Amino acid sequence: MRVGVLYSGGKDSNLALYKASKHFEISCLINLRPKSSESEIFHYPTANIVDLQAKALGIPLVRVETGDREKEQVKALYGALKVAKEKYEIDGVVTGAVRSVYQATRFQRVCDRLDLWCFNPLWLMNEEKVIENALSSGFKVIVTRLAVYPFDARYLGASLGKEFTRYLEKIRANVVGEGGEYETLVTYMPLFKGEIRVVEYEKILGENEGEIVVRRAVLG
Repeated sequence: MRVGVLYSGGKDSNLALYKASKHFEISCLINLRPKSSESEIFHYPTANIVDLQAKALGIPLVRVETGDREKEQVKALYGALKVAKEKYEIDGVVTGAVRSVYQATRFQRVCDRLDLWCFNPLWLMNEEKVIENALSSGFKVIVTRLAVYPFDARYLGASLGKEFTRYLEKIRANVVGEGGEYETLVTYMPLFKGEIRVVEYEKILGENEGEIVVRRAVLG
């Protein structure tokens, strides 16, 4: 079966890709790039690095720009999947949804309209296990956005690991971040042909939230 992967560049979509690659032919990556961090469905921070990740994977990328509201993002998703189906002849779509019914139902509805099978390999996985699976598989992940209380800017740009997950547990935040508590960027995983190195980035801080903007990154 030929599939496209709904790809944000974060830990969940990369782990879903990694698991799906063991069973299916990955024909393309599908990325929706919103206008800002106010995006209701798709990840925004470091979306500009997805091109470098696609290069590291050696997989074609279908990218579609979208606004931040749900209605326009669902419309953009339909357009992106339609292009992927026509250009790469995919039979299904892989997503990184874990427990968000909000995300999963919208992905499923769009797939149904296009007669595409929707596969969610991480669905209902224990949230701690999602992190453990990624790290034990050799993933290198950095935190690109954090929106929690109490907010600690030290973790922006830091590696995803035990210290960060202990921090989330202590403040009773969702460990996997699916509610928007944090977002991530994968700089290496086993399917990458090299490691992405973030050379320069800027922290943008708000009230109880912050994100990093990657100014320069290279594939080594």
